[in-house]
Amino acid sequence: MSSYNAAAELVSKNTLNGLAKKIAYIDDVSSYSFNDLEKRVQRTASAVQEIGLQREQRVLLCMLDSFELPSTFLGCIYKGVIPVLTNTVLTKDDYAYMLKDSRARVAIVDRSLSNQFVSLIEEVPTLERIIFSGPGEELSELVASHEPSLSHEETHKDEPCFWLYSSGSTGRPKGTVHKHSSLQTTVENYADPVLKITENDVLFSAAKLFFAYGLGNALTFPLSAGATTILMAERPTPESVTQRLVKYSPTVFFGVPTLYAALLNYEKFPDKKILSLRLCTSAGEALPIDLAKRWEAKLGIKILDGIGSTEMLHIFLSNTEDSYKYGTTGMPLDGYELKILSEDGVEVNHSEIGELYVKGDSAALMYWNNQKKSRATFQGEWTRTGDKYEIDHEGFYVYCGRSDDMMKVGGIYVSPTEVENALTTHLAVLEVAVVAQKDKEGLVKPKAYVVLNTEEDASESLADELKEYVKQSLAPYKYPRWVEFVDELPKTATGKIQRFKLRNLDKAS
Repeated sequence: MSSYNAAAELVSKNTLNGLAKKIAYIDDVSSYSFNDLEKRVQRTASAVQEIGLQREQRVLLCMLDSFELPSTFLGCIYKGVIPVLTNTVLTKDDYAYMLKDSRARVAIVDRSLSNQFVSLIEEVPTLERIIFSGPGEELSELVASHEPSLSHEETHKDEPCFWLYSSGSTGRPKGTVHKHSSLQTTVENYADPVLKITENDVLFSAAKLFFAYGLGNALTFPLSAGATTILMAERPTPESVTQRLVKYSPTVFFGVPTLYAALLNYEKFPDKKILSLRLCTSAGEALPIDLAKRWEAKLGIKILDGIGSTEMLHIFLSNTEDSYKYGTTGMPLDGYELKILSEDGVEVNHSEIGELYVKGDSAALMYWNNQKKSRATFQGEWTRTGDKYEIDHEGFYVYCGRSDDMMKVGGIYVSPTEVENALTTHLAVLEVAVVAQKDKEGLVKPKAYVVLNTEEDASESLADELKEYVKQSLAPYKYPRWVEFVDELPKTATGKIQRFKLRNLDKAS
């Protein structure tokens, strides 16, 4: 049996390599050395064991980006317990579903999110305990009261290590199960050859740790290289991000197109001489050409656009400093194989559009409790991405949209069905269809086409009311940025809404 524990590997290498006193993390409260990290992880491992959590049991983490999150995540893995990372801006119903689906006995939750969780201890039979995190909260006291565990669980490299929840086309998230060796695979295939991070780098990821993208950026990659990482608990706004870029002088910045656009439009965003950036990356949604060129013109740095997925853990197709083309997602990285298939399952020719499949060792094991979706996505060695691509005459991959109706908003999947279901519960709404539309920056946002009940009058105030109504029942990023009232929706002969016709209307207008 090949013994390998991902947490033990990540937390010990820097203390063993003479970097014990070097700063590993800086959060909103303090800074922490690699020695602090190792001891905190080992104390957390002892606490996890004392609570009674056993190998392969799940613990749900819903925590803001602070030193507590990576140390708790790694402390669980150190003892073979499986952390389930969850988005901090979801609804109570989402968390109830995840807790029931994962059967997590313990949830570790930031105190600011307590209203979403306190009643779930009564509503979810398998949930035995909620531990709140944050300054002065129970988690800190619990961990501090335990001695470091000097021995880690002898896990296997192919054993389940952690979960990430991936959005589904029905709106229900899918528990994506990753193995211990996958974290290191993303380092070898992406971080080392593309980012070339060293111990002299300071990393700052606007994408949070609960995303696959953010997890690599702010945990796996810096710990593998001995670099320092900036963590920010608040959401990434132009103000909050600019403050960290100026104060801490990060050399590598990980963003998404929506944020890059907001930063360029922020009147207080500094010139390049104020910043220390040497490298910027983007993922989550396609990077518009104009946005990429404007960023380079202002800062003299190209944004390395790439694509990854929750299922593949991080980026597998990317532009690099040595191979770059505007308006493309780059070329496949070493360690991954890609193919583009037609609807008939045949590989397409260059400049023909098909669905992208990827093969690589960072692929997830399965979706938990979802055999149908697992078989549709994980097909032997190949993972079906659901993204449409073509290859241009130079061999660069060009994004052409989704194979289903899903859209990415700020790098997060949004199901049009979920937004439609929320809107149809409003008394004024008879029917609705939600599609993706690009804003003036070329970034995708939801747009709702609404058929009103006959007694209702279309008005701007009603449109605003419907937007706010969605925000009350769904995560705020899912609300429709535009609401257009129509007399009827295009449908097939069998009554199915033809969203593609609505998308074509937007392109024509």
